[in-house]
Amino acid sequence: MQRKISIIGTGYVGLTTGVCLAYLGHKITCVDKDKVKIRNLKKGIIPIYEPGLKEILKKHKKNIEFTTDLKNAVSKSEIVLIAVGTPPKEDGSIDMSYFKKAVREIACCLNGYKVIVNKSTVPVGTGDWTKREMGRHFKGEFSIVSNPEFLKEGSALKDFLEADRIVIGTEDEKAKEIMLDVYSSINSPKVITDIRSAEMIKYASNAFLATKISFINEIATICERAGGNIEEVAKGIGYDKRIGKHFLRAGIGFGGSCFPKDIDGLVSIAHKKRYNFRLLKSVAVVNKNQQIRFVKKIKKALKKIRGKTVCIWGLSFKPKTDDVRKSPAIGIIKRLYKDCNIKAYDPVAIGNAKKELSLKKIRYYRSALEAVRNADILVLVTEWPEFSEIDMKKVKSLMRNSYFFDGRNQFNPDEMRKIGFNYYSIGRK
Repeated sequence: MQRKISIIGTGYVGLTTGVCLAYLGHKITCVDKDKVKIRNLKKGIIPIYEPGLKEILKKHKKNIEFTTDLKNAVSKSEIVLIAVGTPPKEDGSIDMSYFKKAVREIACCLNGYKVIVNKSTVPVGTGDWTKREMGRHFKGEFSIVSNPEFLKEGSALKDFLEADRIVIGTEDEKAKEIMLDVYSSINSPKVITDIRSAEMIKYASNAFLATKISFINEIATICERAGGNIEEVAKGIGYDKRIGKHFLRAGIGFGGSCFPKDIDGLVSIAHKKRYNFRLLKSVAVVNKNQQIRFVKKIKKALKKIRGKTVCIWGLSFKPKTDDVRKSPAIGIIKRLYKDCNIKAYDPVAIGNAKKELSLKKIRYYRSALEAVRNADILVLVTEWPEFSEIDMKKVKSLMRNSYFFDGRNQFNPDEMRKIGFNYYSIGRK
């Protein structure tokens, strides 16, 4: 059954969700206060880089519209989905101001029964607050649902349409049936639970995955000191079905808008409940130290680094996205900037990196080979597929010196040394 759904917020989650629901055949109205963004979206101009998103939007544009008119969007919808930002504060707690404002504005626009669905990542208990706050402004019938998202940047369409699971948190039978109908054409397990459990599932998922990354990075450090190959170790433990092979790739740590924020958020939630989440605090510390250790490795190998030219391959926090939020590349560049001349290349994230860094002396290039010319040091930070396809003999010939620090273990150590690189990676001989 086709459902009329309004989505409040056209950021990464809101826009991707809206386009995917339009693909499923629902009538979608995406709402945002940013008039320029809405005007561009009406023209088919996507403000984020996500493979396939623009094409699906164009193909299913008859099912989706964009507006700044919240009242009209809410009034004609039976489902109102909240996907506004919940950024971290300096102390690690979650800034709920945008979410709370959206809830109050939606409540004032209600004109009958609606299912209010939360997609934003929020503290446990937010659903209860939303229900009370809605009730203060609207005396009619409505339902509250927690429906967390598990989208990975770069593969968000697949993650939505071929989801590992769809979590629906509600105590209302009517809302449950409506939400099951919304996702009826997606053949994925449906986890029906209470609202608080649904809110916790989002945090717990990201916290666990981040923990796996920090764990394998710690093992990689031991491999470097005691001997052993981290890739063989990861392969060996990954066959254990209780552990699994995913998120066991050693590197320079995680970044992005989710893992760092959600770790800090869950630690903050635990603190407010008078619990010291020591394990998760350590995960964050390990992740930060991974970048510090990597820069120390560079400085130790060269002994004298001042005045050297460093080429950075990759600025986004992961491949297939232009997102540089909490990207390891940003931290590494800042730690090398005072001593070195920085040259940088990324297929799609240069614009966002310029805004994030605001460092005048960094030079950005349109190709990986242009960037590496006359460099003393090559540092691979983001494992874009195009890097593995480059002729590394050509790269070696273009460099002034031949130091290559592979922060993602994308290349084979023996092959790189045969070419003539002074090659360093993570957790490998």
